[in-house]
Amino acid sequence: QAQVEESGGGLVQAGGSLQLSCVSSTVGFSLNTMGWYRQAPGLQRELVATITGRGATKYADSVKGRFTISRDAAKKTIYLQMTNLRMEDTAVYYCNQKTPRGGDYWGRGTQVTVSS
Repeated sequence: QAQVEESGGGLVQAGGSLQLSCVSSTVGFSLNTMGWYRQAPGLQRELVATITGRGATKYADSVKGRFTISRDAAKKTIYLQMTNLRMEDTAVYYCNQKTPRGGDYWGRGTQVTVSS
């Protein structure tokens, strides 16, 4: 059974917006650090944004001011609100969950394609 599952990817024009969601099925969600990573064709997977159980956030320089990560503990869900999308944001976006006991879980990914 998947520990985390993403949704919300799709095709959007440059300058547009998109919101990704990731639902966790893990016990103790509020203790976990959650994050979004992305991988474009031919490139390594890179960090996009993370959020701790206390709500502290971290962003890649390339998305600062454009993307916002948030979490809803009641829904065991995190979100990635993406605005002013650029063609270079095109990638498969993966949700990640890290637990205090060392668990490291990845979703299957959701494709985001930004067209000109």
